[in-house]
Amino acid sequence: MKPTRAFDRFSKLAARFSGRPPAFTVAVAIIAAWLATGPLFAFSDTWQLVINTATTVITFLMAFLIHNTQSRDTEAIQIKLDELIRVTEAASNSLMDLEELDEATLETYRRKYELRARRSREG
Repeated sequence: MKPTRAFDRFSKLAARFSGRPPAFTVAVAIIAAWLATGPLFAFSDTWQLVINTATTVITFLMAFLIHNTQSRDTEAIQIKLDELIRVTEAASNSLMDLEELDEATLETYRRKYELRARRSREG
């Protein structure tokens, strides 16, 4: 299996798991265990460093997993929308692949469709 495919599969599974109640329960249990060990380690700097380091590393890694998952989902949605535009006769095919346009062109389209929406509400 290609490394990118393995990463995609891993990130998808990790995103699914991390967004579910059992993941939250595990996180709360870890925090509770860490708090419970506070008196054992006299609430030392090392004791505090353990949770700070762990949460920093987990947050850092999760940012990449979330970004990967969101990028893949966004690309899939864009492709689906492009296909809907393509097969709808009344739709303008120029709207396909809008996400690739520069900001000024996007702003022009946005104003055009805001005007259409306003006219539609008024009329």
